[in-house]
Amino acid sequence: MVIMLPPLRPTCIILILISVLLIGPGGAAHYEPNWASLDARPLPGWYDEAKIGIFVHWGVFSVPGYGQFSEWLWYWWRHDKRADIVEFMKTNYPPDFKYADFARKFHAEFFDPDAWADIFKASGARYVVFTSKHHEGFTNWPSETSWNWNSMDVGPHRDLVGELSAAVRKRSLHMGLYHSLYEWYNPLYLSDKASGFKTQNFVAMKTLPELRLLVETYRPDLIWSDGDWEAPDTYWNSTQFLAWLYNDSPVKDEVVTNDRWGIGCYCKHGGYYNCADRYSPSKLPDHKWEKCQSIDTRSWGYRRDMKFKELMDLPTIIKDMVTVVAMGGNYLLNIGPMSDGMIAPVFEERLRELGAWLQINGDAIYASTVWRNQTENNTVEVWYTAKNTTVYAILLGWPSNQPFHLTTPKISGTTSVTLLDYPDMRLKWKPVTQTGGLVILMPLMPPSHGNAWTLKLEGVA
Repeated sequence: MVIMLPPLRPTCIILILISVLLIGPGGAAHYEPNWASLDARPLPGWYDEAKIGIFVHWGVFSVPGYGQFSEWLWYWWRHDKRADIVEFMKTNYPPDFKYADFARKFHAEFFDPDAWADIFKASGARYVVFTSKHHEGFTNWPSETSWNWNSMDVGPHRDLVGELSAAVRKRSLHMGLYHSLYEWYNPLYLSDKASGFKTQNFVAMKTLPELRLLVETYRPDLIWSDGDWEAPDTYWNSTQFLAWLYNDSPVKDEVVTNDRWGIGCYCKHGGYYNCADRYSPSKLPDHKWEKCQSIDTRSWGYRRDMKFKELMDLPTIIKDMVTVVAMGGNYLLNIGPMSDGMIAPVFEERLRELGAWLQINGDAIYASTVWRNQTENNTVEVWYTAKNTTVYAILLGWPSNQPFHLTTPKISGTTSVTLLDYPDMRLKWKPVTQTGGLVILMPLMPPSHGNAWTLKLEGVA
């Protein structure tokens, strides 16, 4: 006799998944599935010490590669019906063309993960955050919950996440994964949305299984969550997932997360805070934060129509990065590779130039801490960082007047000043007053592409 069991409802599946997530192989949970407990978890130390990361937006959207925020092209075309996007599609593609048809053109034929990882290493970055799935729903790995809409089944026919993860880790960089919780046009998500998020079919069938498989398969050091803003964290079951991640997952001790886990979570809950894209606080935050920034100021994904004047130049990147680090943040700099797997030469140039600057000035950046004063008004913009008993004054421009005055540091009998370009040459200086300020005789220096230099101050307070 065969007994037919009724199909499980999505709510039952959610409860089973939560039970699996919370019980797991690691025994009793140390963090409870609530924000008070999860927010009390100390941030793993590697993240604050790393300071610099590379963000990589790559997916089916890289094929059309068109328009402002090109990674949103499908949404602009189908939902907003933006005139420029509609005209672009009408002019360049046949009437029956579907967005899904772009996936077959996502060949990634020149994708060389080792070449990418070499560029990231040369940039001076200490971690990488790669798109595992953007809002279009296409996964850059063979997801079991994304049949025929992943990089193994269609397009590259490769596990892009797996290949890049291996190459990045061979170069001793930390590997992070960007993951969008929602998908614009997934029928399960649209059904949940229509119910006012009273049902959780999409979370049960897609989001939670996919996140767990990502963690167990690739063991990311960082999960950069996104696409959360239409629903509360209770819909996404974010706290249950994070409790499993922190207690029982294979990366529980080292993994870092951001704050995009549902409506109301930004700048409030999670590991470190993103708060918003290109977030720049007006005052010193009391919580670890990160600024994500893109070299292409008009897009995260690659744009075939980008113009040189729309790209950040090296001095602008360095100024942005220095300001972020001096204010206690991490700096995540984005590039959008082409659909064929090539990184545009101008992006590679920016990254390698940044790395060259960090080779000289990295002591003022990596593992640095916030100093008592972050900046001071001067003839050039000056930002301060500290490390142990050393203070670094980063000059965003070469002083036009000699000698150069620093008014903030308090001097002592052991005060010494060097320029990181010439670490073995002590600079001559005299006090502004008996207890504070320095008048520094700066050496002759050739022009610098980065337009930024660092003074190392020892014996100051």
